[in-house]
Amino acid sequence: MLEISYMSGFGNEFSSEDPRCPGSLPEGQNNPQVCPYGLYAEQLSGSAFTCPRPANKRSWLYRIIPSVKHKPFTPEPCGNLTENWNEVEPDPNQLRWLPFTIPKSTEKKVDFVAGLHTICGAGDAKSRNGIGIHIYTCNTSMVDRCFNNSDGDFLIVHSGSIRPIFHTEHPIFYFTITEIVLLFFFQQGMRFSVDVFGETRGYILEVYGAHFELPDLGPIGANGLANPRDFLCPVAWYEDRQVATGYTVINKYQGKLFACQQDFSPFNVVAWHGNYTPYKYNLKTFMVINCVAFDHADPSIFTVLTAKSTRPGVAIADFVIFPPRWGVADHTFRPPYYHRNCMSEFMGLIKGHYEAKEEGFQPGGASLHSMMTPHGPDADCFEKNSSAELKPERVAEGTMAFMFESSYSMAVTKWGLETCQKLDKSYYQCWEPLRSHFNPNWKPSKK
Repeated sequence: MLEISYMSGFGNEFSSEDPRCPGSLPEGQNNPQVCPYGLYAEQLSGSAFTCPRPANKRSWLYRIIPSVKHKPFTPEPCGNLTENWNEVEPDPNQLRWLPFTIPKSTEKKVDFVAGLHTICGAGDAKSRNGIGIHIYTCNTSMVDRCFNNSDGDFLIVHSGSIRPIFHTEHPIFYFTITEIVLLFFFQQGMRFSVDVFGETRGYILEVYGAHFELPDLGPIGANGLANPRDFLCPVAWYEDRQVATGYTVINKYQGKLFACQQDFSPFNVVAWHGNYTPYKYNLKTFMVINCVAFDHADPSIFTVLTAKSTRPGVAIADFVIFPPRWGVADHTFRPPYYHRNCMSEFMGLIKGHYEAKEEGFQPGGASLHSMMTPHGPDADCFEKNSSAELKPERVAEGTMAFMFESSYSMAVTKWGLETCQKLDKSYYQCWEPLRSHFNPNWKPSKK
């Protein structure tokens, strides 16, 4: 297996050149009349040229053939990938899905793009304002095919023991032996291909019109949550490969898929520099902040990445995790409280058992609690934790749940409500056993 090194740091200014071509980065300028090694200079811009410097994102790529060389794009079947938020009537109920089915490779070969399914979303890619939440289920690698999202950023949460390899222009992401729970982050316009070695699935949060960034820490201070140095970007490594049978570039554009053909691999970047890059992040490195006295801190303390809206303090979308941690709060109902929220909460479970619902919410499944829809611990969780001895305990050991939280009121697709046939219509029953504990004669205990 090819040994790939990584550079660390979220939003850093990186520079890298393939060691097979020393000196391939131009010295002192971006676009010389003739690039070293006869390469082409190509800029990939992730922001307007005139954005303030802290928000300005671009990378210069020095490649064997520029990406402009391709045949015309033609429409490609979209399958269950959609941006049509009016397929079915709105549903304000609490929704939960059983683990999404991964097609058997013996029955049908399905790669990453063919395995994309949209569950819910809101907004519009044309106006660059909104989000989409997708599931991918696949069983075969993308052979001489790559994917490019012109609509927005893809934040990919891998689920399962089958570890994919992501090929990019920057260039390759591998899992290491110790990386079990990984986040992959491909910003708008970045091309990538996915190799899998068995049946696999994961979750995708797509954001139009904004890029993900690390959340502000406020009174937490300079350190904590997701540390910038734990985000990794691979060093340059090029593939100079002609493809006589044709290489397919699939482009997601205005919510639809289009495909074009070219006769070379797009992963032909020999050197690059800039701050507009893909990343991988090991969720195990998240530094957890938690309450050490009483009550709950808000779940925003578990935010890994945020895509900000134009309203201060309000996110288009947050990526939040609930990792293993210590629970030590006194005089407190420690599981999540009952809640009605002005935000939409989509949750997934990568592994283990979620603390507020140990039954029913399974790895590879999901739930959606829409704007102002009541949610909270099931009846068993409430009864158990209302009388539990409050001693220090490990919470969520062996578990990793996450949440895509959004200020948008999200619509569920027809695939999500009907076609996938994974909607758990008995979900509401987990709260049915809740009973009244009200005692009008209650008096405070004398302690």
